Amino acid sequence: MQRCPEPELMNAPDQVIAYAEADFSSGDHSVIERLYELIDESPTTLSPGSLILDLGCGPGNISERLAARWPLSNVIGLDGAPSMINIATQRLNSLRPAFQNLNYKLVDLSHYSVDKMIQLKGASVIVSNSLLHHLHHPQKLWDCVKELAAPNAFVLHRDLRRPSHEREVDVLCDRYARQAPSVLQRDFRASLIAAFTPEEVRDQLDLAGLSQFRVEAIGDRYLEVCGQWCP
Repeated sequence: MQRCPEPELMNAPDQVIAYAEADFSSGDHSVIERLYELIDESPTTLSPGSLILDLGCGPGNISERLAARWPLSNVIGLDGAPSMINIATQRLNSLRPAFQNLNYKLVDLSHYSVDKMIQLKGASVIVSNSLLHHLHHPQKLWDCVKELAAPNAFVLHRDLRRPSHEREVDVLCDRYARQAPSVLQRDFRASLIAAFTPEEVRDQLDLAGLSQFRVEAIGDRYLEVCGQWCP
C-alpha cells in the first residue's frame, strides 16, 4: 500500500481536546519501560542533570512520565503545535510543584534551526512517540537526532508501521479504534496510511548515517527504532 502523508501538525481544537482526554496510558507506559530496559542494558548511566528530550510531545503524556521516572534529569517536551504546547503547559502548571524538572518548548522540527536550539544540544536521551509518520521529510528527524544527541545518548522512537493493504487497515481500525471518538478514529486510519514500513525506516537511517540503530516490528501495528548514538 502506498504511503499517503497527513498534516505534520495536530493543532485543530478537536484534535487537541481528543488527544488530551484520551487514555493512552498503556502505550505510554510501554515506551517508558522500553527506555528503562535500553538504559539498564547499557554500561552507560544517566547522571544527575542529564537532558531528556521528548520530540513531538503533544499534550505531554510521555514527558510527564519521563520526568517522574528520572526525577534528577531535565526533561523538555518539544512540539510544533501551539495548542498542544498550551495544553501540556496547563497540565504542568496544575502538577506544580511535583514536577520541577519538566518544561515545554514550541519547536517545529520540520523548520528547526540548530542555531536557535543550542540549549537543547547534548541530550542524553531523545525519545519520540508517533512523530515520524507525521513528517513529510523524515530525514529532518534523523538530522535533528544527530545534532542534539550527546555521544552515547539513548535514542528511542516508537511509531505506527504501515500495513501492506487496505484490508489490514480496516482490521486494525476495528480492533483498536472502534470505541474511540470520531476524531481519533479518523486520525488513526490516516496515521496508519501515513506511517512507514521498517524497511523504509532502515533506508532513512542508512541515508542519515545512523545504521547503528535497530529497527524492529512491535506487535501488530508498531515499529521501534532504538540504540545509542556513537558519532
